[in-house]
Amino acid sequence: MNTFGLIQIGLIVLCTTTISSLQCNHFPLQQRKVIENSLQLLDKMGKKFPQQCLREKMFFRFPEQVLKPRQKETVKVAIEEILQHIFYIFSKNLTLAAWDRTTLEQFQNGLYQQIEQLEACVIKKQTHYFWSKEVNRLKLKKYFQKIDCFLKDKQHNLCSWEISRAEMRRCLQLIDKVIRKL
Repeated sequence: MNTFGLIQIGLIVLCTTTISSLQCNHFPLQQRKVIENSLQLLDKMGKKFPQQCLREKMFFRFPEQVLKPRQKETVKVAIEEILQHIFYIFSKNLTLAAWDRTTLEQFQNGLYQQIEQLEACVIKKQTHYFWSKEVNRLKLKKYFQKIDCFLKDKQHNLCSWEISRAEMRRCLQLIDKVIRKL
């Protein structure tokens, strides 16, 4: 390869690294906008909470302590994991959910982009160090397993999806609250 080709490759690598680090520097502002958009899509994809589902209301108790660590990197890792769980829940057995499919797909795409962006910002070496307390990871896993089991127990019926949608809205609001403090 000639010198000119090596210089071009070097410039491309430099530009991509610079752009990536700029995105990470503006993490709170970008994430707030994306979370706000996700909340709007959640509202738009379904109608008002059905009255018949009120008696089936379920309280899952989100483990808020996972979003209260001291290091920003730990918060980013926790947010990334929460978004991955939400993406997983909203990617399966949605046949009985009476939601607008286009809006649902936009919501799923937005979650996926958020996860990708967070993965790019989270430094893997620091991630292992900061997120070494598996207790928080297990608390999140247990919380989302409760939601998943609830959906399965109710055979993914309309009410179970509406209750889960309301719970995911609450999760995104908690993330938004944390991001505003970063």
